[in-house]
Amino acid sequence: MAEKATKLPVKTEEKAVKHGAESWLPFESLRSEIDRLFDEFTPSLWRRPFGSALMQRMPRISEWAMAPAVDVAETEKSYEITAELPGMEETDIEVKISNGSLTIKGEKQESKEEKSKEYFVSERRYGSFQRTFQMPEGVDADKVEAAFAKGVLTITLPKTEEAQKKERKVAVKAA
Repeated sequence: MAEKATKLPVKTEEKAVKHGAESWLPFESLRSEIDRLFDEFTPSLWRRPFGSALMQRMPRISEWAMAPAVDVAETEKSYEITAELPGMEETDIEVKISNGSLTIKGEKQESKEEKSKEYFVSERRYGSFQRTFQMPEGVDADKVEAAFAKGVLTITLPKTEEAQKKERKVAVKAA
């Protein structure tokens, strides 16, 4: 036979909801961990999803503290490196070739002043970057060209005649 179920006494306590810094500690550590993950993924190029002016403790890294994104493509006769550098002029950019390496340097300086009867605003921003690439074998370093138009830097690394000839198509046979 089945035994008769007995009820156990249950004691309930009401806890007061805490307001203030103590109630935010678990959320703050979660936010910090998520921010750390986003920073490791792509620092300063990705906005922190849960950051706000009130909750930020560490200053943001300047967007120019990181080097700009670069696309590298290979064609039949050359390699092409493209970098987006908005707001910069060709005089702010330097391209150098040394010991089989290609280096792109840039520095941006911007200042803005706004005057009115009620207020005066003066802002200055500046930053620099540098990217270095190991040039592949078979590049004719004497014929490397760089062009800058509408905020986009395009560097063309032409292949030597020998490098173009080394490539050949291999026929695929059925087994």
